[in-house]
Amino acid sequence: MPIRELKRPFTHKRIPIDSIKIDKSDRANNTSATIKRIWNYLAREKMMLTLVILAVVVSSAMSLAGPFMVGMAVDDYIVTKDPSGLGMLLIWLVFIYVFHSVSIFLQNYWMVGIAQKTVYTLREQLFNQFHRLPISFFDKRQHGELMSRVTNDIDNVNNTLNQSVIQIFASILTLIGTVSVMLYLSPLLTVVTMTIIPVMFFAMKWITKRTGPLYKLRQRHLGDMSGYVEEIVSGQHIVKTFSQEKRVIGEFREKNASLRESGFWALNVAGFIPKVMNMLNFLSFALIALAGGILAINGHITVGVIVIFTEFARQFTRPLNELSNQFNILLSAVAGAERVFNIIDEEQEERDEVSAQEIKQTDGRLEFRSVTFAYEKTPILKGISFEARPGQTVAFVGHTGAGKTTIINLISRFYNYDSGEILLDGTDIKNIKRSSLRSLMAFVLQDTFLFHGTILENIRYGRLNAADDEVEEAAKNANAHDFIERLPNGYQTVLDQDGSGISQGQKQLITIARAILADPAILVLDEATSNIDTVTELKIQDALEHLMQGRTSFVIAHRLNTIQEADKIIMLEHGNILEQGSHDELLKQRGHYYDLYEGQLQESG
Repeated sequence: MPIRELKRPFTHKRIPIDSIKIDKSDRANNTSATIKRIWNYLAREKMMLTLVILAVVVSSAMSLAGPFMVGMAVDDYIVTKDPSGLGMLLIWLVFIYVFHSVSIFLQNYWMVGIAQKTVYTLREQLFNQFHRLPISFFDKRQHGELMSRVTNDIDNVNNTLNQSVIQIFASILTLIGTVSVMLYLSPLLTVVTMTIIPVMFFAMKWITKRTGPLYKLRQRHLGDMSGYVEEIVSGQHIVKTFSQEKRVIGEFREKNASLRESGFWALNVAGFIPKVMNMLNFLSFALIALAGGILAINGHITVGVIVIFTEFARQFTRPLNELSNQFNILLSAVAGAERVFNIIDEEQEERDEVSAQEIKQTDGRLEFRSVTFAYEKTPILKGISFEARPGQTVAFVGHTGAGKTTIINLISRFYNYDSGEILLDGTDIKNIKRSSLRSLMAFVLQDTFLFHGTILENIRYGRLNAADDEVEEAAKNANAHDFIERLPNGYQTVLDQDGSGISQGQKQLITIARAILADPAILVLDEATSNIDTVTELKIQDALEHLMQGRTSFVIAHRLNTIQEADKIIMLEHGNILEQGSHDELLKQRGHYYDLYEGQLQESG
């Protein structure tokens, strides 16, 4: 029956399972490969894993020995009325069950250690991978959804490793041992007991066929909701400014409803398993009582064997029940693990730098030669050519979408251009390692970003080995020292990511101080003074001019009065260079730049 997308608003009525859409992405792409990959992580702890396996073998053997000895007690001591033998056997039973409990404790203790080391490695690999992925990867994904991979998905794997691995292994051993002993005692009664297996197989197949996609769908809905919550919490100022509270609450309600429904059906369909198993368990007891009674009356087996079979039948269905339950938990973990491995397997930035070289310094000569670039098949730059000589300041102007930021992204290799060449000191930047190239650059962007930490630490981010007096000198050059000193804790003032407690202009001064401390050969300013008041802007102009001396600087500007002293101004439109030259040269041409400049004068006048 077709499964349709959930399109209705939140309702208290239960939505039927066939109204939830499960597409191919919600199914396990390669469950066996993912399980094998998880096992490879576990296998790194060979010594501990061996101990766990030994403990599982012991506990499984003890769980079989107990019922077997109870059956012996019926035939050898109860029927024969031998109290001394029965007492000795009870002592052995106590020993067996104590040993069984100790082995279970040890296997769980050791497995928790293995699981924690495994998820530690997974988290570390995933977090490290985030820093090896290109900017384009993050541009296409919600940050909250990526956070869900680190938290929800890996926690799901962790819980499964702690619970399911031991249970699955112990259940398999118990099944093998149980069937072996049953065949030894009475092959005929064993065959009667096994008649429930086909019914059990088809029931489990029907259930697990549906639970796997449902668990993966639940993980996807959880990731979507986490991403949405992170996005809305980060953008609370915008939400409140535009009075969009009701709308975002409604959207969250829909996402929450989708998660509720997928979780409801995943857990409820999986919940059929113990009910089916209990029903089959009762059926098995009835078959054993009937067939066993007939065999005992005819002298083929003893009463003790019936007792053993009754207990073993329960032990036989219990591991099957556990296997079915753990299989569903395992499917949920596989869904999470696949999402984690999908990120780990993403192509890294470094993979195209096999023969790239390290550079320690640069003259700062940068040249674009017929560079083209398209973002997801949409042309952005169309044969751009220009040159920035050492120490020059090159400014890019143009309307939104002209390609200004794209040029900066290509210079820093956040993206790779499609054709043409970008040369730094005559070397194609594709032949220079990104880390090496970016170590020679510093950025001051329109949207400031401060890390949680002290002001001292945020400025020192430009050069981590800088001494405190060097940080302070950089702050003075950025005209940030005075306002920092006026703060209650000065440079030790702790900021959060949003920089609460200081103004937008002060945040920008800190990022400028960070760039000054980095002492770059190439400087990038993307509307660096757009969020700063006129008085503060005047204060930092001298600092920026001092910073740009002797450095190749690229400036993106919307206010043309801030770039009049640039050595070269490049006018862009729809990915093409319309004009380039100095401010005076472009005004004399009375072209596009002239019209833009005059328009801004009229607006400000």
